Amino acid sequence: MKNFSGKVLFLDRADINTDEIIPAKYLTESTKDALKPYLLEDLKLEGFNQKKDIEDAEVIVTRVNFGCGSSREHAPWALEVNEINLVIAVDFARIFRQNMYNCGMMAVELPAQTIDMLFSKFSGRETFVETDFDTGTFTFKSGDLIETVSFNISEFDRDLVKADGWVDYADARY
Repeated sequence: MKNFSGKVLFLDRADINTDEIIPAKYLTESTKDALKPYLLEDLKLEGFNQKKDIEDAEVIVTRVNFGCGSSREHAPWALEVNEINLVIAVDFARIFRQNMYNCGMMAVELPAQTIDMLFSKFSGRETFVETDFDTGTFTFKSGDLIETVSFNISEFDRDLVKADGWVDYADARY
């Protein structure tokens, strides 16, 4: 199972699309690793520095409709090779969300009020999250500030994560 804990990158914008996650001009690359330097290269967000901000990030917290646009698997792959295996948002584009789980990654939806609270308390601060997969909780920490948030994913998605993705899940069952 992948790592779902680490330093949080807050992206305070809705509708971040797959072309912003990984620009289409890199889709001809033949390996996942070749996508690594281009993650979020075209994201336009005030104060965001692509090279500096994603360097140590392992988790993204963002707003609504993350991963909208085309249905390419390259967007989760670009996150995965950068060791970002968890994205937390209000909601996701349906195909992007399923591509994340198919890769053994997590796209976790939380209520807008919870996302607002996380941005209010932690955005702009060095923040880390610990994921307890078994109890379904995230614990956000920044200095003395701590907040624990519950999450739910379906049993099928949970099984995909435990199997490290669809291919291993299918291999074990069919």
